[in-house]
Amino acid sequence: MPNLMLKFVNLDQQQPEKRNAVERKHDFNEIYRRFSEEQARIQASRCSQCGIPFCTTKCPLSNYIPDWLKLTAENRLAEAYALSTATNSFPEICGRICPQDRLCEGSCVIEADYKSVTIGAVEAFITDHAFDQNWVTPIMPLEELSQSVGIIGAGPCGLAAAVVLRKKGYQVHVYDRYDRAGGLMAYGIPTFKLEKNIVTRRQEWLEKSNVIFHFNTSVSDKTAEHSIAFEDLRNKHDAVLISTGVYKKKEVSLFGSNLNGIVQALDYLIDSQTQNNDKNEMNAKGKRVVVIGGGDTAMDCLRTAIRQGATSVQCLYRRDRANMPGSMREVKNAEEEGVEFIWQAAPDAFVGEEKVEAIRALRTELGLPDAGGRQKIRIIPNSHFTLQADMVIKALGFDPEPLTTLWDNDQLDTNESGTIKLNHHSRMTSLPGVFAGGDIVRGASLVVWAVKDGQDVAEKIAHWLEQQNNKQNVSAA
Repeated sequence: MPNLMLKFVNLDQQQPEKRNAVERKHDFNEIYRRFSEEQARIQASRCSQCGIPFCTTKCPLSNYIPDWLKLTAENRLAEAYALSTATNSFPEICGRICPQDRLCEGSCVIEADYKSVTIGAVEAFITDHAFDQNWVTPIMPLEELSQSVGIIGAGPCGLAAAVVLRKKGYQVHVYDRYDRAGGLMAYGIPTFKLEKNIVTRRQEWLEKSNVIFHFNTSVSDKTAEHSIAFEDLRNKHDAVLISTGVYKKKEVSLFGSNLNGIVQALDYLIDSQTQNNDKNEMNAKGKRVVVIGGGDTAMDCLRTAIRQGATSVQCLYRRDRANMPGSMREVKNAEEEGVEFIWQAAPDAFVGEEKVEAIRALRTELGLPDAGGRQKIRIIPNSHFTLQADMVIKALGFDPEPLTTLWDNDQLDTNESGTIKLNHHSRMTSLPGVFAGGDIVRGASLVVWAVKDGQDVAEKIAHWLEQQNNKQNVSAA
């Protein structure tokens, strides 16, 4: 077969077609169209097949990126799908929402002179094509095992763990407080980045694989319609995985914080995907909206407000563009859709009688880096200015919920930040047979890191269960 690779020297980078901003800001459909088979093959052929694949080393999952790009270029798509899913439980999701510009594509060796291979778009195409061709079949383990694992949380970590554990034959039960799987993929990330049928498709696949979901089920929350005590969960299963994510919203205590019209980002995003009433208090239609924050959640809020018909949408961020934690691709998309970014500015107070009418802000400047390498922020004295606002969305990040209190178990050790302490070799918590992974361990992070944690901790759970089974067999003998 002739060499189909290294075509970057005569083939330009092609991103998937992006819908016109004027059109896309009026609906919640995904803004990128999918690659055709020919487009995916051509773009995959641009891979340089370098000796040290920095795209792989930068990927949290260490995906075999050059290998499945080569298989795609050679039209060996069934093999490309098999290799893609060997390291990633949900490549079609990561291909859509990973910040590739900060990960694989940002590390591509041809980026500087020729622009990177469009890795994310090809990754999403491979599995979408596999679903279209009915190559994605339910998990059929070689042996069904009697031991069961209870997973608390149906987000990316819990779902990825369920995939690995079912492949090994364990009985898997997933408990979640909401009515569907996905966690923030279903409730937090807007559909213009990830259409919900993509997540639902994976839930249905897991259900056909005999993963048992218990929705609308809260752990030790007696106010919920369905609840289960944490200790009952431990007694019911041979092992338990805590993958709850982090849902406690970070706050900023400023004068006027209790005014009506000031809302939290996650509340706003969940409401936008569950409520259709444009007169709802959290709907941005006809309002001047200001979002405080600079991460991907802030970008989601800004772009959602545009689609709801806000009269103006501004982002207030205390650092500059180069120091934003969010994806630069998302910033560009937001600007195209009409968002105004106000850099190096921090809120000082909220103004209004009963309802917010404005934000008083201060200019900032960046100083020397701190111990973590991030530049410190200094408020510039007497630099006040005012932004008019009918609605303020605080997108300041998330902290862990106080699980020891909620679950009435003070033997579950946590860090000062509230994240769960682990033995990082075994991935086990301070409670025997109880494991943890995802944001509840590492703090708020990317979906791809949650998937990695889920896959890794599932391997540790399986190893521990095998040891327990061996001990029981020895005792019985």
